[in-house]
Amino acid sequence: MGNNTSNKKFSFRRRLRSFQYAFRGIRFMVTTQHNFWIHLVMASLVVIAGFLLHISLVEWMLSIFAMGLVLSAETFNSAIEQLTDLTHPDIHPTAGRIKDLAAGATLLAAIAAALIGLLIFVPKIIAIL
Repeated sequence: MGNNTSNKKFSFRRRLRSFQYAFRGIRFMVTTQHNFWIHLVMASLVVIAGFLLHISLVEWMLSIFAMGLVLSAETFNSAIEQLTDLTHPDIHPTAGRIKDLAAGATLLAAIAAALIGLLIFVPKIIAIL
């Protein structure tokens, strides 16, 4: 973590340790970030709807990509917020702008995911009605 490992020999143990750090980050998101919970609930609803409405392989791929994009964007947003708070704990206009930009990126990903969801699911729901 943080060490320059580019000149070290490949180590399977170090690779496994890097997964531990990644899972620690995911656990942090799941246990502390309320917006991440909202995205997880929405992703769960997409998965349930996907099974109920028998979406195609391509629709599954698009849905999974969209869910991954939003969850990743939310995670990057949280990382940027944490780093901004660490480097500038006091209220500062530039720090606030950095946080706003990161949140905006997450919102853009969520809007794109919602549009993908609408394009996939609305025609299927209309066909049932």
